[in-house]
Formats: sequence, C-alpha cells, structure tokens
Amino acid sequence: MAGAAAAAVASGISARPAAPRRASTGRRARLPVVRAAISLEKGETAYTVQKSEEIFNAAKELMPGGVNSPVRAFKSVGGQPVVFDSVKGSRMWDVDGNEYIDYVGSWGPAIIGHADDKVNAALIETLKKGTSFGAPCLLENVLAEMVISAVPSIEMVRFVNSGTEACMGALRLVRAFTGREKIVKFEGCYHGHADSFLVKAGSGVATLGLPDSPGVPKGATYETLTAPYNDVEAVKKLFEDNKGEIAAVFLEPVVGNAGFIPPQPGFLSALRDLTKQDGALLVFDEVMTGFRLAYGGAQEYFGITPDVTTLGKIIGGGLPVGAYGGRRDIMEMVAPAGPMYQAGTLSGNPLAMTAGIHTLKRLTEPRTYEYLDKITGELIRGILDVGAKTGHEMCGGHIRGMFGFFFTGGPVHNFGDAKKSDTEKFGRFYRGMLEEGVYLAPSQFEAGFTSLAHTSQDIEKTIEAAEKVLKRI
Repeated sequence: MAGAAAAAVASGISARPAAPRRASTGRRARLPVVRAAISLEKGETAYTVQKSEEIFNAAKELMPGGVNSPVRAFKSVGGQPVVFDSVKGSRMWDVDGNEYIDYVGSWGPAIIGHADDKVNAALIETLKKGTSFGAPCLLENVLAEMVISAVPSIEMVRFVNSGTEACMGALRLVRAFTGREKIVKFEGCYHGHADSFLVKAGSGVATLGLPDSPGVPKGATYETLTAPYNDVEAVKKLFEDNKGEIAAVFLEPVVGNAGFIPPQPGFLSALRDLTKQDGALLVFDEVMTGFRLAYGGAQEYFGITPDVTTLGKIIGGGLPVGAYGGRRDIMEMVAPAGPMYQAGTLSGNPLAMTAGIHTLKRLTEPRTYEYLDKITGELIRGILDVGAKTGHEMCGGHIRGMFGFFFTGGPVHNFGDAKKSDTEKFGRFYRGMLEEGVYLAPSQFEAGFTSLAHTSQDIEKTIEAAEKVLKRI
C-alpha cells in the first residue's frame, strides 16, 4: 500500500492505493478508507487537500495516528493534516500544489530558510564521501569548535541525534556528577519523551491534553519535582524541602513547548543563585532557543550562564542532531573520558555536521539577529493589532526569531495562564490561515519561528490573511 501511495504521488495521480489481501484473523474487518476531498474557495482558485487526505488516510493504516510525531495529526486544531511535497526559503508546497508561507520551519531548524543553496551544495559534496562512518571525522571537530566558541556555558560538547537524546544524556550526566537523583522541571516545559521528563510536560503532551504518559513507571518520575514556570517562590520551597538532594534544575529559558512564554525579569538569575547555593546544577534546554535568540543562545541574550546546555534543531541545519555540553569538569564524566555511559551509532555523522557548520556560518553574518528581530516584531505586532481591531482578546510577544500568541487577554507567564486560551477559536483561526496560504504550528501550545528567508512582503501577506480570518471567525 505504501508503495502504491508513493507511486500515485510521484505521477500526480489522485487514487487511493488498493489494500493488500490478508488472511482472516478473526478480527473485525477494516472499514474502507473514505475519500472526501476538501475544497474551499480561495479567491479565484479552490483550496483543495484531496491528495493530502488520501495519503493521510493511507498513513493511518501504516503508522499510529498516521504520523511519526503526534502534533502533526492536527488533533488540537481539527481538519485535514497537510501532506507536504517540497520546501524552499520561507515557502512550503503540499502534494495538492498549495503554497504556504511557513512559520514552523521544521519546528525550528530552518533559521536561514528551507533548502538553502549553499547548505545543499555542501551536503552534496559530503554525500559523495559517504553518509555515515561510525568513526571519528574532521567535521565533528569543526562543528564542536563552532559551538564551544559560541555558547558561553559549553567548554566540551557531545553530539547526539535528537533533542530528546541530548536531554536524556544531560539528565544522566547531572545525576552522575552531583551524586544526587532529584531534578526540578517546570510545568509545560518539554524536554523530550524520556520517562523522567514526562511529568506535566508541554509540546505534544499539552497539545493532545494527555496526562502523564501510560507506560512510564512510577519509579521513573518519583524523583522529578515540578513548579510553575516564572514562580521563584515555588522553586525556593522545593529546595527547602529537598535540601542537598536536587541534582539540577532543567528548563527552557524561553518556553516554546507551551506556546511562547518568556522569563520574567529576575527569574533566570534567581534560579542561578538557588542552584549555586544548594550545590545543584542549572541546565538550559536550548534545543529551541540555541542560536535562535542570539548566536550564543538564550544564555547570551539574557546574560545568565548555566552549567549544562542541551542543543538541537539549528545545529543540524535541518538534519537529525542534538548535543549536550557544559563545563569541562562536568563533561569529563562522560565516557570514554569518565564513567557515565552514553553512545550513538549515527552521532556526529558527516551529513548532520556539514549542514550544521554551513548553517552556523550564515548566522555569523552581520545584522542577522537584528533582521530576525525586525521581521518577527512586525509579524507579532501586526497579528495582535488586527486581533484587537476585529474584537478578539489576544496577547503575545517575540524575541528575535521566535514568537507566539494566545487567544486570551493574558498576561501569560506560565502554562496555567496559557491554558486559559480559547483553543477552539485558535483551531478555527488555524484552519482559516491554511486556506489563506499561511502555515502555523498546529497547536495553540507551540511557538512559531521566522527565518532569514522571510521578507517584509511575507509578513504583510500574513497580517492581511490574519485580518481576513479574524473577521470571519
């Protein structure tokens, strides 16, 4: 079935692939896939997602929920998930030929724009030498030197293959270094799907309204303490009640997995002080914010240096990657230099290293972050202005190339505040923006991203689209 679906897409033929014959298993027979094209008027043309629907219906027979990451299924916004065919710059095209201005950026990596010509050219040259060595290569040194020179907290770095893996490694590391087991995380912050972090988590967990995930044993989360983000007093109480037992405080320095929520003045510095006083470590999960808020990440932007940092997304330039790093004395606990074991078959593979190197080179060009700040500010101010103009309660903000808005009057300082948003209205807004050719993250509880490829014309078109949609919802 998958092969037939791929052939249909490649040839441009819209046809549901035939299901293979199967021997009877005694279970209820599967219902036939329903073919129902969605066609909505969009100016003089029709917005159609017929091929997306056919492919997604087939996908639901092949993969849980039809996707390989839950938020892609559009559960929180309703309607038909879009199946994409190609990307370039600030634009995406789906299998039905619809074009969108993209504000997801592959969930953050595409900070210089999709399918950048220079990055692609470098990847092609690297590809000729091989996709994976399973052994050291010079490119690992090059990217490591770039990361270490950029990020204030990192004196040594270990590359892995995802943000989840980076946070898993960092968690084991802080426990090994301190000899303590308890950690503090914040409600609505997401640090990947490792068992210890799936407690009051954000991202897809928040999007789908899931409780702590089934399959996570009580013992895995027993040592995970939680507090509301931006609540210093709650963190102080945790340290008072668990004196000398907390290994580390983990947080997104700017929350992106519960929507865009920046730290209040003094919050990050208070965490720095509390951890130092108790002998605990401070861990910044900069998988989203790393190289996005500044070349040195949120820690450069806010002037607060943690002990350990996790990275991902941008440092792989669109290829699977992650990293964790920190002070030399901490990182020397990692095998083979030290006793804390962690390994990975594809870690530091030449393709991911190449894409990361050439992406970071682009980010060192003059006025990169000033440009991101300019266009993102224009975007969020424009959306909030037309929201007020059309009578909708909204709030939001941005830092450099990261932004978000909520359908609530706000202010939003933590996940509890974010949950006051009108998620049904966001769903209607989201579907309307798709019709107008704008692709946002399909959840009220996810941040958005701009890139160097976005233009003032992109921003203007997006604001015009937002006004049209807000008027009719």
